[in-house]
Amino acid sequence: MEQSAIRVLFVCLGNICRSPLAEAVFRRLVQARGLGLHYKVDSAGTGAWHAGQRPDCRSVEVGRRNGVRLTGRARQVEALDLVNFDYIIAMDRQNLADLLALSHSHNGPPRFHLLREFDPNPGDTQVPDPYFGDADGFDRVYDMVLRSCSALLTYLEKKRTGTIDRA
Repeated sequence: MEQSAIRVLFVCLGNICRSPLAEAVFRRLVQARGLGLHYKVDSAGTGAWHAGQRPDCRSVEVGRRNGVRLTGRARQVEALDLVNFDYIIAMDRQNLADLLALSHSHNGPPRFHLLREFDPNPGDTQVPDPYFGDADGFDRVYDMVLRSCSALLTYLEKKRTGTIDRA
């Protein structure tokens, strides 16, 4: 019996800075480990302000400098996403609260997480929004996202291969 791909959705406020960066970093890590057939990855925002726009040029630049290519266009998370994705990964507590409000109920094991729950150095468990800051903020966000996505993939691989059973 073939196992279906694990579907992971990264979510921030506008889907132009943090979540597309997390999507691209996670996708690169998946490919680097030869796991492309096992994962489907996307990103979205809790708000629609930037729907249809490309990622913020500062996120694109920090990605480029680190060998990560950001593609796609911003979109708003939809209720159907909460059904179609196995893991919903929020960048901050407000994003998480907005997602939980949208979900109305969620049956089964917890699927909503803050990305930095997986960070070996979680700080306050939030990925700060760099939108109104300078380029250094995007570099700090990249470092957080890379650490967290790497640990998230390791965690998901352990779950997928049956070496842990935590939700």
